[in-house]
Amino acid sequence: MTRQPLLLLDVDGPLNPFAAPRLRRPAGYRTHELMPTWWAERQTRRAPDGEPKPLKVWLNPAHGPELLALPYELVWATTWMAEANALIGPNLGLPELPYIPWTELFGEDPDGLHWKTRDVVAWADGRPFVWVDDELGPQDAEWIAANHPGPAHTLHINPRTGMAAGDFAILREWAAAA
Repeated sequence: MTRQPLLLLDVDGPLNPFAAPRLRRPAGYRTHELMPTWWAERQTRRAPDGEPKPLKVWLNPAHGPELLALPYELVWATTWMAEANALIGPNLGLPELPYIPWTELFGEDPDGLHWKTRDVVAWADGRPFVWVDDELGPQDAEWIAANHPGPAHTLHINPRTGMAAGDFAILREWAAAA
């Protein structure tokens, strides 16, 4: 039995188009007020009264069924880590997914790579994967090609729009070719 390729999903940018104009939620998205631990800690330090305000997140409920219909094993590749299962997945209709535990959040890479890149390749452990993120650059794709023994693809998503129909088409095409 052949295992499906991995689809490594970032939340903020691909699924939550956080960079869209503040008052113009993209079509199809719903607003959710969430309180991830990392957000609550940061807000408590900043809030004069110590009461954290929820994080507004835009999610498109159609993305869950679209992701589940793809021929991939879905994995969270986000700073939300395990909290993506409690706060993001249910709003998209996704089951609990494995997640990549980062060795260091937002660390500086000596080669200028995205801080997730080395962990992504180590976690994939040679399996074919597509990594969907809004912060990927050409240097990440080049490093992955040189250091990952299996097929891999980086799919940059515009954080102003989130995942679109064309992105899902690319994912289907890549899986068919892999």
